[in-house]
Amino acid sequence: MSTRRRVSTRISAISESATLAVDAKAKAMKAAGRPVIGFGAGEPDFPTPDYIVEAAVAAAREPRFHKYTPAGGLPELKQAIAAKTRRDSGYEADASRVLVTNGGKQAVYEAFATLLDPGDEVLVVAPYWTTYPEAIKLAGGVQVDVVTDETTGYLASVEQLEAARTDRTKVLLFVSPSNPTGAVYSREQTVEIGRWAAEHGLWVVTDEIYEHLTYGGAEFASIATAVPELGDQVVILNGVAKTYAMTGWRVGWLIGPSDVVKAATNLQSHATSNVSNVSQMAALAAVSGDLSAVARMREAFDRRRQTMVRMLNEIPGVLCPEPKGAFYAYPAVKELIGKELRGRRPGSSAELAELILEEAEVAVVPGEAFGTPGYFRLSYALGDDDLVEGVSRLAKLLAEAH
Repeated sequence: MSTRRRVSTRISAISESATLAVDAKAKAMKAAGRPVIGFGAGEPDFPTPDYIVEAAVAAAREPRFHKYTPAGGLPELKQAIAAKTRRDSGYEADASRVLVTNGGKQAVYEAFATLLDPGDEVLVVAPYWTTYPEAIKLAGGVQVDVVTDETTGYLASVEQLEAARTDRTKVLLFVSPSNPTGAVYSREQTVEIGRWAAEHGLWVVTDEIYEHLTYGGAEFASIATAVPELGDQVVILNGVAKTYAMTGWRVGWLIGPSDVVKAATNLQSHATSNVSNVSQMAALAAVSGDLSAVARMREAFDRRRQTMVRMLNEIPGVLCPEPKGAFYAYPAVKELIGKELRGRRPGSSAELAELILEEAEVAVVPGEAFGTPGYFRLSYALGDDDLVEGVSRLAKLLAEAH
């Protein structure tokens, strides 16, 4: 019998998406008749705006979209993304420097695959989104965590970044607004970090997918625009999923220097070829339209954000900083670890999350998934009534901890 591995070491090392796993388990329980409320997936509960759907319907009827199109994206969509980026963040990029990808995740992977050689280090602020580590590993890179906590609102300082930098550091991953914490760096903080990166010749990969979701006076500032001295060592990642409630349409993009975009496009030409043309035309309608639909969604998210944070902070043993962006709260639950609850003593936030799902029928994602045990991530991108009911169940159960 062969002793060779059936699945490669490289692929065996990839972890399942914790957020999608929690969401899948919650949906399975719901399908079995249990009234589960899920705070797991980062997915707007709104339908995609009608004008975007109509653009997709029209595209589906157009014979030219029934064929292969350029691997790097429809020329008209690339042009529209360049214009949208100029409008929203002031960053100037020619359409030739845009690569349209199958969702934001493909943009993340292709950015790291294009920039990293084996052993290159990437500075990643923790808590971090679950896909970043896997994309970095697949590219042969080494993730170096810069850990933050609730005392700083989950914001990293230049001093922390400098302490983590080595001769092998090649990339800083910069995410604002943040998934999973909702942290938003001020323009001043963004400039300070960007200038530090430029001074040390680092690449900056900036994930801007939550750019339009900020609250309470916080403002998004693109590091690419705020720090022009980064020059051609910045790569912007973005997509339509969160802003336009288009998670299922799978359209993201990467904007970068010409050599990086060309190389990433070559990779994509062999991996997937072009993104679905129907989805691309829907994305064209989205990025070319005004932001009125986005404003309505943001108003609802803001209302839910305030409700969730207030309710979470009323639970003994839970501390939740106010998120300034995205649609997540990231409360610390460290004080509850090890306490007795329904005859059990959960020894980690992962065990506590499992107990909550079983006993309160509420799904949350434990901090282990994001590199910082002792926390939960809860998405407030769900209906107001479900949000209140879910956090109320959580509060009732956790009140029993002793």
